[in-house]
Amino acid sequence: MNAFDQDYNVFQDALKIEEPWYVFHHELDRDTGELHIYLEYRRGALFTCPNCGYDHCHVHDIQDQDRTWRHLDFWQYKTILHARMPRIKCIACGKIRTVHIDWARPGGGFSLFFESYVMSLMTEMPVAAVARQVGEHDTRLWRVFHHYVDKGMKTLDFSNVQRVALDETSSKRGHQYVTLFVDTDTKRVIFATEGKDSGTLKKFKDFLEDKGIPPGQIEEACSDMSPSFISGIGEHFPEAHLTFDKFHIMKLVNKALDEVRRQEQREQPILKKTRFLWLKNQGNLTEKQQEKMIKLKDMELKTGRAYRLKLLLQKLWITNRSIAGLYFDEWLDWATRSRLQPMVDVAKTLKAHKPGILRWFTSRMTNGLLEGINSLIQAAKRKARGYRTTENLIAMIYATVNKLEFGLLNYRAY
Repeated sequence: MNAFDQDYNVFQDALKIEEPWYVFHHELDRDTGELHIYLEYRRGALFTCPNCGYDHCHVHDIQDQDRTWRHLDFWQYKTILHARMPRIKCIACGKIRTVHIDWARPGGGFSLFFESYVMSLMTEMPVAAVARQVGEHDTRLWRVFHHYVDKGMKTLDFSNVQRVALDETSSKRGHQYVTLFVDTDTKRVIFATEGKDSGTLKKFKDFLEDKGIPPGQIEEACSDMSPSFISGIGEHFPEAHLTFDKFHIMKLVNKALDEVRRQEQREQPILKKTRFLWLKNQGNLTEKQQEKMIKLKDMELKTGRAYRLKLLLQKLWITNRSIAGLYFDEWLDWATRSRLQPMVDVAKTLKAHKPGILRWFTSRMTNGLLEGINSLIQAAKRKARGYRTTENLIAMIYATVNKLEFGLLNYRAY
């Protein structure tokens, strides 16, 4: 313990304090479980001007006699760094500025080592659990998280974006959503914003313009058949070709098929508990399910006719591009004359969106990537048991989906 009391080299080395700073004192408070380490700069030290970079600036005065930063714990003790913060008057630019220090970012209440540690935890654990582990309020940790996520997003280059997929994901209970815009070529989330109306397209356009990216650069967009998305793209990205996601199209057809089944099962009890037989792809049926399906298809069922229409539409996506339009028109005719009202209704919907459906044969764009991203987001929400604000959720989306790097070395570039 005597060596501990007398020798500060262990702290100097562990903190990686560089000249002209040094550790000159420490106090260990066992009652509060805190270790206080005091730093000082050497007499006659010269500092770099934060404004112009001139590196021979003398101390002008002291801006703060005792500024503190939370650091990583030493042993079981919560560690607090203390230092007088000098200001310099630069002879090159004439400005008086508080010096920048190596162990913390300007305006931060934590050391860089501490921020690096909590950032690594926050991407893996619920933030409330991280706050309990490090003994800090989660609001302070979220401020740190937002700072570095914003910084990380600014380093990403979206200047070549041309193909964008968009979709909404639930942010909270009660029909609250976040809309995501993904660059399908780089598989990165370019932008996320609250809501799922046409206004989200205006926000995305403004975001691109702030980045110096003209909206006309977006050549292809992919979405579901949401009227809000369609009108928003038409208004704010009139030069973009719109592709309707084929998985959403098949989802509509499956919904119509299930409606036919539910109507018919009132007269055909054999259809009860067969919902997933009709909705699953044939290749995913178990042997027992395949046997049951064969029996059902041999019966003269309305559901069977709707099912065959579904299978025929699935073949559209493997049809040669040169005849895809004719094949789709024939399918629309079959569905319209099927006398199955749910299938007639879905045929009318698809006919109204024909150009965007057939655009797939040119763009080959789907929202499959977004479905995968949505799964990651919902898993993160369940793990965290929700996020206090939508802004927090969006920041977590950027960090996890874009795999932003938060290494300590990256933090030193303020």
